[in-house]
Amino acid sequence: MSIFIDEKTPMIVQGFTGKIGSFHAQDMIDYGSNLVGGVTPGKGGQTHLQRPVFNTVREAVEQEGAEASIVFVPPAFAADSIMEAAEAGIKYCVSITDGIPTQDMMKVKQFLRKFPADKRMVLTGPNCAGTISPGKSMLGIMPGHIYAQGVVGIVGRSGTLGYEAADQMKALGIGISTSVGIGGDPINGSSHRDIFKKFEQDDETKVVLMIGEIGGPQEVDAGVFASKYMNKPVIAYIAGLTAPKGRRMGHAGAIISSAGESAAEKVEMLQDLGVIIAPTPSAMGETVARVLAKL
Repeated sequence: MSIFIDEKTPMIVQGFTGKIGSFHAQDMIDYGSNLVGGVTPGKGGQTHLQRPVFNTVREAVEQEGAEASIVFVPPAFAADSIMEAAEAGIKYCVSITDGIPTQDMMKVKQFLRKFPADKRMVLTGPNCAGTISPGKSMLGIMPGHIYAQGVVGIVGRSGTLGYEAADQMKALGIGISTSVGIGGDPINGSSHRDIFKKFEQDDETKVVLMIGEIGGPQEVDAGVFASKYMNKPVIAYIAGLTAPKGRRMGHAGAIISSAGESAAEKVEMLQDLGVIIAPTPSAMGETVARVLAKL
């Protein structure tokens, strides 16, 4: 099985007819994703990329059975689009949009909590690369050809480091079950820990690679969860060993603001929790290979 998406999952694009939405929608169609349409308010009833355009997400859910959505909506309107998807019954939503105001994401988090846990939409992002189950489906902006199908689950805050890990593993003949980008913003829809829970329940995933960075407690929280509840080996690479305290590095959430948030501190804490550390970005693939060889 795959976590979140497979070749049958009916998907839509929010911001379907825009330049960026169109480009990546075509990429997902070419990959083989089951893209059943898209949403652009005011353009409902038209056809775009040989798929129907809807005014609302609810119409797409009711008419095409959409279960997953990807958001290519400008930052000022993206939060409303995410909440619209949740209200309409979408099960899994990826928000690609970068620059959503923090207060807007606080509203989104509060909005999602009003739904019962078993009916609550899963959100990954914002500011992420999306999700891919290689050989099955892609709901994101990643270069699909660098992902081989296999048994390694990837979860990361950095899209480009996720690409690097996938490319290294493919070169070593190692494939990926699902790769999930959770985004680099301070407030995101899902944490490393949330994705760990899914990977632990997935029979297809044998090893998990976490790609983290400075700032926030997410990586260590995931390490604590792994030490208590996971039977699968967990490998981590933490970016930002040379980052100075108080300066934002790359992502909006990548800033050391308190103890335990630097890369060196996270690495030490994760090692104490039994997580295997890839020391450099160039060592991610070979570290995974060593772990797989022992299984």
